[in-house]
Amino acid sequence: MRLVSLVLLVALALGAITGGRLGGLARLRIRWTPLALAGLALQILPPAGWWPLGLLYLSFVLLVVFCLVNGSNPGFALILAGTLMNFLVIGVNNGMPVSRSALVDSGQQHTLSDLIHEGGVKHHLAGPDDQLMFLADVIAVPPPVRQAVSAGDVVAYVGVGYLVIAAMHRERRRQPLLLGVAERVRDG
Repeated sequence: MRLVSLVLLVALALGAITGGRLGGLARLRIRWTPLALAGLALQILPPAGWWPLGLLYLSFVLLVVFCLVNGSNPGFALILAGTLMNFLVIGVNNGMPVSRSALVDSGQQHTLSDLIHEGGVKHHLAGPDDQLMFLADVIAVPPPVRQAVSAGDVVAYVGVGYLVIAAMHRERRRQPLLLGVAERVRDG
């Protein structure tokens, strides 16, 4: 969560420094947001039982559909690519492998015993049978962030940053008053 917050803060700062305006974010049209929220909730709050891996896969399907619906917005192609990269490595390995070195280098060595003994639905300590390790959580982000991330995370975060900066630079269209009202009524 810290890294997402940092990406947003940096994007907002870069957008402002380069002449963008926060008002552009208000004009950004993100559709089907509840779909993304449901997808993220399924990843953060996996239920107990035998079906959590299926719900994790479902969460990625929801996120992919959300990205496709919003594909006309700048940055969403990168967000989609990152999401698909993570979905691929999780699908092949029945969860995201996390390298021991990424955990140690990111200052999360205290989580090693949890991953070794309990594992998790979404993450597990990488082992010799895991595949596509170059797409796994192998990139250490040191303190104060303390996070192990994947190449897919990096691509998606770049997409989020690009979306914010591009939205801040989006020009407000000048249009006749009645046309603007008609668009608002149509878009609901």
